[in-house]
Amino acid sequence: MTQAPARHRTGRRQHDREIVALAVPAFGSLVAEPLFLMADTAIVGHLGTAQLAGLGVASALLMTAVSVFVFLAYATTAAVARRVGAGDLPAAIRQGMDGIWLALLLGAVVVAVVMPTASAVVDLFGASDAAAPYATTYLRISALGIPAMLVVLAATGVLRGLQDTKTPLYVAIAGFVANGALNAGLVYGADLGIAGSAWGTVIAQWGMAVVYLAVVLRGARKHGASLRPDAAGIRACAQAGVPLLVRTLSLRAILMIATAVAARLGDADIAAHQIILSLWSLLAFALDAIAIAGQAIIGRFLGAGDAQGARDACRRMVEWGIAVGVVLGVLVVIARPAFLPLFTSDSAVKDAALPALLIVALSQPISGIVFVLDGVLMGAGDGPYLAWAMLLTLAVFTPVALLVPVLGGGLTALWATMTLMMTVRMVTLWLRTRSGRWIVTGATR
Repeated sequence: MTQAPARHRTGRRQHDREIVALAVPAFGSLVAEPLFLMADTAIVGHLGTAQLAGLGVASALLMTAVSVFVFLAYATTAAVARRVGAGDLPAAIRQGMDGIWLALLLGAVVVAVVMPTASAVVDLFGASDAAAPYATTYLRISALGIPAMLVVLAATGVLRGLQDTKTPLYVAIAGFVANGALNAGLVYGADLGIAGSAWGTVIAQWGMAVVYLAVVLRGARKHGASLRPDAAGIRACAQAGVPLLVRTLSLRAILMIATAVAARLGDADIAAHQIILSLWSLLAFALDAIAIAGQAIIGRFLGAGDAQGARDACRRMVEWGIAVGVVLGVLVVIARPAFLPLFTSDSAVKDAALPALLIVALSQPISGIVFVLDGVLMGAGDGPYLAWAMLLTLAVFTPVALLVPVLGGGLTALWATMTLMMTVRMVTLWLRTRSGRWIVTGATR
């Protein structure tokens, strides 16, 4: 009678150690990514308002383009982790190389599209006459770094699948430092203005990509994995990524709809919405770190044919997601009065944001469950279900959100609708994990 609880506690401790070992470095690398943009913003901001506005337009376009391809990291993590669980490291690295080749191909296509259309896209985005030339310059130069950014996504997925989240953290920190130094030197030292900021970022991004490639190539040589492009493998990576692309686009659509609705509520509401959205995104990094650990751990268990281990790990990660969500919610409630003055001194914006922030705080445990189960199903390679679930969520969210201004609701009502969106996601993900249909063991799904 005493041995079973003891084994249970030992298993929980093992899961806890592994979750922490993977999630903490993953959180660091996730937070490092937006620091690139913050460094560019701080340096370019001293050049003038038009330059800063141009950077804002260009960076929004670049981040949207790159975020669409985040499936390169997610799909690669799951596929590589399965091979690792099956004990076939050469095949795991070969799978990762297919993802990297796909990243290079997609990056080349994006560059070919962005370079000739940069000016038209900037105008379509509504940049002012003063900001448009700076936005176009930054976008055209920065587009050269897109293949590197996509390689970084795919290679990060390879290392996560290999149960290594520390190397991406180290590379992200080095990239951030190099980006800041290059930006300062080229913008002010070489007097290149906003073009210097773009070139500094491109150089830093390619430096990160080269480091990742060196790490993966070293592993390939060690285990005798082929480095040549494999058409069938690249096609399989692309097919696995399509459902995750649908999922990501649906989520982006939800965020765009929410911002459009907030804009219709008034200037104070849209300003408050942007502040809350930035905090919501930061909180998401903490929860996404657990999800990343889930992708790697679940994929490995399923690859090893250990269905019970996958179930136990899923259960423990959900507990982690709820606990972290509760902690984050309490921190938001406590920090609300001190947080808002960091972004605005406008009392109308503060009044709009305060009650909406309370909604965000209360929804964090729900978010914790959503992020964890999202990661679990990604790790299981259950992309098609994730795509359909997110399309359903979009279908539920859109009419409710559009009714907010019609019915006279304010920003608090809009963020209550965002909580509804997360609740729908939680229900769809919980139903799937409870069904057990996501549990497909073996080196491939």
